[in-house]
Amino acid sequence: MTSTTSPAVKEASPWIALWTLCLGFFMILVDTTIVAVAQPAILEGLQTDISNVIWVTSAYLLAYAVPLLVTGRLGDRFGPKNLYIGGLVVFTLASLWCGVSGSIEMLIAARAVQGLGAAMITPQTMAVITRIFPKDKRGAAMGAWGAVAGVATLVGPLLGGVLVDAFGWEWIFFINLPVGVVAIALAVKFVPTLPTNDHKFDILGVVLSAAGLFFIVFGLQEGQKYDWNGWIWTSIAVGVVVFAAFIVWQSRNRNEPLVPLGLFRDRNFSLSNIGIAAMGFAMTGMMLPIMFYAQSVTGLTPTRSALLFVPMAVLTGVLAPNVGRLVDRVHPRYIAGTGLTLLTVALVWLAMEMTPTTAIVRLLLPIALMGVANALIWSPLGATATRNLPMSQAGAGSGVYNTTRMIGSVLGSAGIGVLMQSRISAEVPFAGAAGASGELSTGRVPAQVAEPFATALAQSLYLPAAVLLVGAIATLFYARPNFGGHGAAVPDPSVEASVPAGTTPVR
Repeated sequence: MTSTTSPAVKEASPWIALWTLCLGFFMILVDTTIVAVAQPAILEGLQTDISNVIWVTSAYLLAYAVPLLVTGRLGDRFGPKNLYIGGLVVFTLASLWCGVSGSIEMLIAARAVQGLGAAMITPQTMAVITRIFPKDKRGAAMGAWGAVAGVATLVGPLLGGVLVDAFGWEWIFFINLPVGVVAIALAVKFVPTLPTNDHKFDILGVVLSAAGLFFIVFGLQEGQKYDWNGWIWTSIAVGVVVFAAFIVWQSRNRNEPLVPLGLFRDRNFSLSNIGIAAMGFAMTGMMLPIMFYAQSVTGLTPTRSALLFVPMAVLTGVLAPNVGRLVDRVHPRYIAGTGLTLLTVALVWLAMEMTPTTAIVRLLLPIALMGVANALIWSPLGATATRNLPMSQAGAGSGVYNTTRMIGSVLGSAGIGVLMQSRISAEVPFAGAAGASGELSTGRVPAQVAEPFATALAQSLYLPAAVLLVGAIATLFYARPNFGGHGAAVPDPSVEASVPAGTTPVR
């Protein structure tokens, strides 16, 4: 088999490069969740209102999600190392800007720049792993990457709570400065410079994909705020139409499309995208009702609420690397399918335990099961998505995969917000008079409505559980990967034409 490792890369260096990439990846993933715990402090510190504070997260999410398809291809064209380091520089400087912001408008602008830096970083991590690790070692590498992804999304709220309680909201951004500087220095030294491909850049594809994703994501993020009025639905409709035009253009572009649709002819790549969208939906969707339950029903502080997720983080971090080694030998449907099913069970179990009088230890048991499930999901999905991609399309495939995850997250955020509001109105008698709805952002709900309020939040968890079940069903249709040699070629001229001379496409 033809090695996929660059000749300039020494035998031991892929793992050093991997852990270097994981440091930057960890930093940006933490920042996707860390702000949630700091929102009340930001609201008070900058003397603004809740709708503006929500934009602190929305601006980051929009600027992160929209460019991902573009930055994946830019990594193919200009080198993943260059895009990764450039993204770290942008992200670190934007973090400093966030911390010194004296107004909510300045903070929102800085968060948008942070999101752009994150979008530059994310696709390069998977692209480099795909290109520097041989096919039979890629599962173990994705196991390490999966451990970082799983733990980072849980560390954010915990770290945010500690920093806000101890130093103030500014420090959730200042903490990125030393991490960013170290990550840049390590990347310069240890991330290999890989061959680039002289792609033709699909300008129309860039414009259509960015516009379509922007209008869809903006509509979904802002829908609840504006009560899903006419212009919100118009924004979503325009986004769908523009994105449909993007897909049509990709199918007709005979030069080199931004997203080679031939990649989706690989069944495992397509199914992995369904799985990661379900994970993005669930991980974002479940945090909101659980955090509100912990703080508004049980009265826990932000830091103590985040501590509930320690068992999940620890188990994910410990188990994921071992799971990664299994990915190179075991059919992914058995690992990823089991993980998605266990996560579904854990959410339903937790929903059943969410009452005002439930002992904390009873909450920790299903949360611990989430940690086991997480470890079984990230690595198999990532490794299976990229295993059959040709090396020249690693950046484009990684961009599609991560964009799918982010779109799933946006849908999860919007969907859970709508469902929570609906269930609170249905379960809490005279919710407005009792002040239950308003208490979402201001503290513990009145004792007389705690029981129905907890019931409404628990019922909301059934939505991410149902979406995870869809992901679990998708994994049942995985084709068995070829763990050793090359698989069958994807019959798409745009893919074949872009494979460098002397390299056999890995399918």
